[in-house]
Amino acid sequence: MFSSKIFPFDYGQHDLANGLRLLTVPTGIPHIVSLQIVVQAGSRNETEAGKSGFAHLFEHMMFRGTKRYSPDMYDAVLKNAGAAQNAYTDDDLTCYHTTFTKEDLPGVLEIEADRFQNLDYPEEVFRTESRAVLAEYNKDSAEPFNSLHEKLRATAFRLHPYRHTTMGFLEDIERMPELYEYSKLFHGRYYRPEYTTLILAGDVDPSDAPRMIEDLWGDWKRGEFVDAIPQEPPLGGPLETRVDWNSPTLPLLNIAFRGPAYSDENHDAAAMDLISYLYFSETSALYQKLVLEDQSCDVFAGFNADHVDPYLYVVTARVKDGRTVESVNQRVLESVSRLREDSVDHSKLEKVKKHLRYGMAMRMKETEATASLLARYVALRRNVETMNRLFAQYEALTADDIRAVAQKYFRDENRVTVELRSKAA
Repeated sequence: MFSSKIFPFDYGQHDLANGLRLLTVPTGIPHIVSLQIVVQAGSRNETEAGKSGFAHLFEHMMFRGTKRYSPDMYDAVLKNAGAAQNAYTDDDLTCYHTTFTKEDLPGVLEIEADRFQNLDYPEEVFRTESRAVLAEYNKDSAEPFNSLHEKLRATAFRLHPYRHTTMGFLEDIERMPELYEYSKLFHGRYYRPEYTTLILAGDVDPSDAPRMIEDLWGDWKRGEFVDAIPQEPPLGGPLETRVDWNSPTLPLLNIAFRGPAYSDENHDAAAMDLISYLYFSETSALYQKLVLEDQSCDVFAGFNADHVDPYLYVVTARVKDGRTVESVNQRVLESVSRLREDSVDHSKLEKVKKHLRYGMAMRMKETEATASLLARYVALRRNVETMNRLFAQYEALTADDIRAVAQKYFRDENRVTVELRSKAA
């Protein structure tokens, strides 16, 4: 059906001897450059008991300066460049992103190379930032959806570090100020060139960028640490649990199934993406029934979040009346039962494939958006071609494939249900 690749840009890939990878993507948009620095360290890498939350902590710590550039000096360089900068941490990565004009590329690369290779922070600063993380956790935990998600993961996983959210367990965050020495160990393990990929997108020269990176990043020493991520045993479900909320709120419902890891070779994860649109999106029959016709829910969606290791397919609903929670739950399970048995209409399946392709193309209209999107896939496979291989999988999927994947994962023994309700209710 489709002959062209989904990623529309030519690109360069340059691997340094120390393991650092550079991806250069000229987008044809003049003057603007977006730098994404992807570190393959997220909550997935927090395997030691009592030490969750450190990947997210370093999203904070990396802005605390070096001997050469204090935080104020670092900020001044970016301010003079008119740069837009931020960072985020997720389950499989931490990403630092900066967008600026082409003329400021050498200066931005220099200060970034310095902080990644020479981060320096005293114990007092570490304690301050770890207490800031606790404040952030407390703020986030005041949101019912966050608490629902936290409970879901703690129920669905026993051994794998996906058991805790990116923020980490509360008891670990409270102990964090006392773990200064461990913070140095964590940083030394993961902030290494072999775990880091630089994405330069925009008005960049693929032939010139490698020279600048070699000059500034080539002396960064490779590490020796190799992760040992525990393998999660079968769920042995179905499992059900509840969160009691102290203040008034509408009931929330998560119905989740253990799902596949991201893969650009096995089509299971790609099939899950198509299932989301076919059965749980705004155009699905179930959404039309629950949200538009019955008006029993004001939030309803199903989604498959790509992860390095097997994760969860999650259906989320916010129910307007607590008396209809069980009815909503039952309708979701009925829909799951149908998707295990139904044969999707061919024309409908092809329409969803076109929708996915169009949606992805629209996300790459601007330089920063393109670089940001690519960063997510780099965290999973550390290359550009994984996007093209994924969409080739979409193209090849049949109705029989969809049904077979549904039968494989959407099983009762694979299900976790978490409900959040106000105590007053």
